[in-house]
Amino acid sequence: MTVEEVKKAIRNVPDFPIKGIQFKDITTALARHDCLCWMKDEIVRRYKDLGITQVVGIESRGFILAPAVAMEIGAGFVPIRKPNKLPGETLKVLYDKEYGKDTIEIHKDALTPEDVVLIHDDILATGGSMYAAVELVRKAGVKKIYTNCLIELEGLNGKQFLADRGVEIECLFGIEVEE
Repeated sequence: MTVEEVKKAIRNVPDFPIKGIQFKDITTALARHDCLCWMKDEIVRRYKDLGITQVVGIESRGFILAPAVAMEIGAGFVPIRKPNKLPGETLKVLYDKEYGKDTIEIHKDALTPEDVVLIHDDILATGGSMYAAVELVRKAGVKKIYTNCLIELEGLNGKQFLADRGVEIECLFGIEVEE
């Protein structure tokens, strides 16, 4: 399996969720066992020896691989969800995204100061949702934070947005926005 083969398995959906957005649909790659295994294995390879105790997945597509990665590296899984989806007391962050505003939440007691956290999502676009997730995890006072996305949408400057705020992120590969 190669990066190019995984890229070819990703479907483009024009004008979703709103006109002008070229949505990268990873479900077509996830449906292929070889692509799914490659993505999971590549994340595990990069993070298995870093002492990660919790893998945090961002709703919703971050939920797909984060639990599998957590199991493989011997960590727990913690979800970051949209508002009013978690039953316990939560921490919240309001943020800007490419086409509006949103809020995300995490259980207040989900992480401890001893945790080393990997935050995972499927796609890095402008960086807003990843930065909001980092802010939530920082509020929990963890020891260290790593961030990962499967795909960087190149040209939207998400990596630079995060770097300007002191956040390093690793993406498995990039795709030009026009692709």
